[in-house]
Amino acid sequence: MANVVWHEKLRIHLDLTRDDLGHEGLPGLWDTIYATDRLYAARSVPVSQRGLQCGGVCQEAGVVAWMHLRLRANGRREAVHEKAEDEARHTTPMSDEHKAYQERILLAATAGGFGGDCEVRTRVGRSWIQTDTLVEGADGRRIGWEVQLSTAGEHGPRSVRARASKAAKHGIVPAWHTDRADYAQRSDTQWTRSNNLPAHVIAKAGDLRVVSGFRALDFWHCGVRALYPCPNGARRCGKHHVTPKPRDVLFDDLVRKTAAGEIVPIEHRTASKTHRFWVTSTDRDRLEDLRSDDTVVPPLSDKDVPGGASANRPTCRPAAAVTALARPVATPSEPLKVTIPCQMPPIPSLPAVPATVPAPSPAPTASGVSFASSMRTYVPFGVPKTFPFPQDLLDAQVALDETRAASEEYAKTLPWSAEPMPGWESDKQLHSTYVSAKPDSPGYTEEQAAEVSRFRARLLELSITVSTHSFWDSVAASDRVEARMVLKHAHESAEDEA
Repeated sequence: MANVVWHEKLRIHLDLTRDDLGHEGLPGLWDTIYATDRLYAARSVPVSQRGLQCGGVCQEAGVVAWMHLRLRANGRREAVHEKAEDEARHTTPMSDEHKAYQERILLAATAGGFGGDCEVRTRVGRSWIQTDTLVEGADGRRIGWEVQLSTAGEHGPRSVRARASKAAKHGIVPAWHTDRADYAQRSDTQWTRSNNLPAHVIAKAGDLRVVSGFRALDFWHCGVRALYPCPNGARRCGKHHVTPKPRDVLFDDLVRKTAAGEIVPIEHRTASKTHRFWVTSTDRDRLEDLRSDDTVVPPLSDKDVPGGASANRPTCRPAAAVTALARPVATPSEPLKVTIPCQMPPIPSLPAVPATVPAPSPAPTASGVSFASSMRTYVPFGVPKTFPFPQDLLDAQVALDETRAASEEYAKTLPWSAEPMPGWESDKQLHSTYVSAKPDSPGYTEEQAAEVSRFRARLLELSITVSTHSFWDSVAASDRVEARMVLKHAHESAEDEA
């Protein structure tokens, strides 16, 4: 049975849950349609010729399911399918994987500060839009997630384009997700795909990767050095073009960023086909600029321009060396001293360089300041200080290194997943013949899981011992980073001396 009926001749949807069937301007509509259906039944008119179809699940699935009306003794109105298979379509239970995806979408949206709900029915004019999971995003943005898994049938949903277009027309951004490669290759909407996983893995809080449906746009000049062929069929047209390149994205990030408007759907037309996929909003804006003027490459916004160097402070430069670089030579008349590290032997083909090279007499300039006075003493990097490490700290560091090495070696013998998981094989990437794959994983045995836990507990214990040792209180704050680096290699010096 269904609550929504499509009247083929009147071209309207009928909501049997409402007294006026959803049409206030047509009084007595139910009485007229019900009396007509009863008259057809009395004259043995086939149900398929009465003009009533299922306007809910069957119509959304692209199936024409004929119906007849029924009025219960308690006044309940019902529309009954002619075929049992159409009736069963309304009662098919939702798979555990489908439910896990719905729960994960809501959890990811909530973590990003957005609201949402499952199985949302949105009234649009005289009909409805049924959405698996509706996420309420920023600035009134609404993302309608539809999950179609391997249990949806061999040929997949047959009305995807109509449903996606209807949702987009009424302000809902359609987001269709699947675990089947044949669905993801369709171009009727912006499909995304993850690997075929069991429900308990989908529901976990770990990373769930989207392997298809997200692209990064590569903007390039069609010149003699271009890596791609000209899409216009010319030898080299001298214009600028764009090439979509597949990129992976985490499912939770996709849910949050689509709600925030940072990832958006686009249509990319080529000579023979229209491709639909997701890109960042920055790439979308640059693509629109390129379509308006293909003689220049659209610039990146200021916040997206890659810098020439990292904005983070350097972590590998010894503080002592920086201090030494800032010390000037005592007097200009002294010879310039160049220190050669004792660890670096002289080049065999050249004579050894003396430790001290006499400098020529400084030549005064017009300002009276010689060139030598502006020089600084050269102190080579890589010559660390020495620190009086206590023996228990040295022993703890050695134990930590040995335990970590043993843990890594043991990990090489384990299956690739801690729990049983099916194997998988990814799609071939653009400009590459490599196809990544994993065999079926039996998961860890109880003994293996216990051994991994033992290693982790021991590593945690030793890490706390080393990092919280009382020796660090006696080291100046400016020298602690260098002291920690020296401690990691202290056993190497001891082995060299032995």
